[in-house]
Amino acid sequence: MRSESAWSLALRRLWRDPVGRISLGVVTFYLVLVGMVLAGWLGTRWNDPVAVNYAPPTWFVSAANRVTLPAGEAWDRTLVVPLYGWTDPLEPLWSEARAAAQRIQPEPVSYRLTLPFGADKWGRDVGQKVLKGTQTSVWVGLVAAFVATLIGTVLGALAGYYGRVVDDLLNGFYGVLTSIPYLLLVFAVAAVLQQKGVGTLILILGLTGWTGVFRLVRAEYMKHRTREYVLAAGALGASHGRRVWVHILPNVSHVVLVQFSQNLVGFIKSEVILSFLGFGVPVSSVSWGSMLNEAQNELILGKWWQLVVTTVAMAVFVTASSLLTDALRDALDPRLNS
Repeated sequence: MRSESAWSLALRRLWRDPVGRISLGVVTFYLVLVGMVLAGWLGTRWNDPVAVNYAPPTWFVSAANRVTLPAGEAWDRTLVVPLYGWTDPLEPLWSEARAAAQRIQPEPVSYRLTLPFGADKWGRDVGQKVLKGTQTSVWVGLVAAFVATLIGTVLGALAGYYGRVVDDLLNGFYGVLTSIPYLLLVFAVAAVLQQKGVGTLILILGLTGWTGVFRLVRAEYMKHRTREYVLAAGALGASHGRRVWVHILPNVSHVVLVQFSQNLVGFIKSEVILSFLGFGVPVSSVSWGSMLNEAQNELILGKWWQLVVTTVAMAVFVTASSLLTDALRDALDPRLNS
């Protein structure tokens, strides 16, 4: 009879955990939303003014929930008034300009008086904005976590397996980075780059957040390189590269996966802080951090809905991701029995 694999056992343990199961469902729901926004199915009109300024949130929609406002008044001039018996010599030009203005006058625009999640000071739908902001923040967290986990895994594997000079050099580099407070390092790199954008934000977080993965992967490789299965693979003629990436890596993949999940949560928080302080996404985009930055000024005026909607959306995802990380750590621990 074929024995069950370690990953199958881990998935079964995770599915038996009710907290892990619910957290996995919430995170999956958010990832589906991110995919739909990236595909252009949701959140495409986040930057369009569809309501009056600071339209309050309500789920009740009536026929009187819209107001029609003129998009622009046609420029007009009063009728010609004889001046001391003289007619305005520019009257033909004024008449032509008046007729042209009437032809190009835009149609009146209908604006909503209320929205399910309210509107901001420009009349933009907060629900649409939070969808786009979720896509930006979660996408930054995912890609930055992948970059940081990849760098930390590669460097940690090399340092832990080869040791000696390689370990000394990489440990020295690790020590320099960890001697600087993390947020201060992130702010310093952001100030040096001086270019806002999602790609820059991912680069900043990915290049500064790999140290935790490096430390744990290095320790795991130092422990596994003297195990019997690695020594047997070497005796059978397996190269060092094959032992590092084919034999040892699958046995430490649970550590890498848990660190990736932790980095995802941490990088989303870092993106929110950077965008809140003006170092994150540009004005042409939106994220949870930039929405909270706008909401602080609106809260002074008593407009609370953008702050509440953004905070709830962020809190639900971060809490679910943190709980899923704990559940993954328990499910992937090889010391636990099935």
